[in-house]
Amino acid sequence: MQGNVLSRRSILKGSVACAIAAVAAPAALSALSDEAMAQAAGKPVQKTPVIGSRNVTGLETSGSRAKVYFSPVIDSAHLIKLYQLINESVYGKVAIKLHTGEKNGPNILPRDMVQAFQAQVPDSTIVETNTLYKGDRYTTASHRETLKVNGWTFCPVDIMDEDGDVSLPVRNGLHLKEVAMGGHIVNYDSMIVLTHFKGHSRGGFGGSMKNIAIGCASGQVGKRQVHGIPGEVPEDWRKWPGEEPFMELMADSAKATCDYFGKHIVFINVLRRMSVDCDCAGTKAAEPTIPDIGILASTDILAIDQASCDLVYGMEKEKNHDLVERIESRHALRQLSAMKELKMGNPQYELITVK
Repeated sequence: MQGNVLSRRSILKGSVACAIAAVAAPAALSALSDEAMAQAAGKPVQKTPVIGSRNVTGLETSGSRAKVYFSPVIDSAHLIKLYQLINESVYGKVAIKLHTGEKNGPNILPRDMVQAFQAQVPDSTIVETNTLYKGDRYTTASHRETLKVNGWTFCPVDIMDEDGDVSLPVRNGLHLKEVAMGGHIVNYDSMIVLTHFKGHSRGGFGGSMKNIAIGCASGQVGKRQVHGIPGEVPEDWRKWPGEEPFMELMADSAKATCDYFGKHIVFINVLRRMSVDCDCAGTKAAEPTIPDIGILASTDILAIDQASCDLVYGMEKEKNHDLVERIESRHALRQLSAMKELKMGNPQYELITVK
């Protein structure tokens, strides 16, 4: 039965075709408007060091562009409004892949906002997997206790590797041929990747790609594959493999999940309380120093992570310095170029502001 599901979903690809008027958000996109003016005047412009492009100004670009919807307002109403623009192919039993965080994490997404959103998605369940490191979510029992502490009690939460794992193929991957995912992943028809965009100790930043690359992999098998740790896990995470190879392994893993769900997977990034540390750091996470930006939504995983990085890089250096340093010191932009090489999405996008 599992083989039939994999075969059926492996051929499903596509995106929602929807067009609305594009306008720039004054606060978050001021730097981009300055760039557009410089381009129009024929002046040289220093490009953000990312591999894609954007079209928020109406300038002509060659080739097709993905649609990324944006709201500078971060609340449940705008989260729901953006989701409704991309949910055409979400159906059946729906997994909401959320990073629920270590105990009392100060930066995780607001529970009331997620609760209001989840209530609008019929037959939906928050999904997670156990961790490779020995923290508050290392075992299923400790994970469930952490879910209670953090307030994720308003709907079912499925720890997908509670009963083991299932291997999903990585078609034409950079390193991996398959990844062990939480076994319950095959119980879902669709997935919403609801991501708190922020920094990450090894990945540099955590966007939609990291959320499913690590977050869907089973705790003791899949996460070893994604981290490139075949044997004993070093207790000091700073000794875990990192930089380009890690970004490439994450891209392979994320591709396995994207291929499995086909067009029935959508992505939402919330750019608020963006510490340089992930929500897996819990109370030890550094206090955010970069201002909140907004919410992004797309059917394209590369476009949404590209746009999130572009918005961060588009801010003044005194505001984004810490997060940019974390991204670049970990070689994290390789996440984006690896996804492009794997043909996971379009790095060119149109940012469409929704009021």
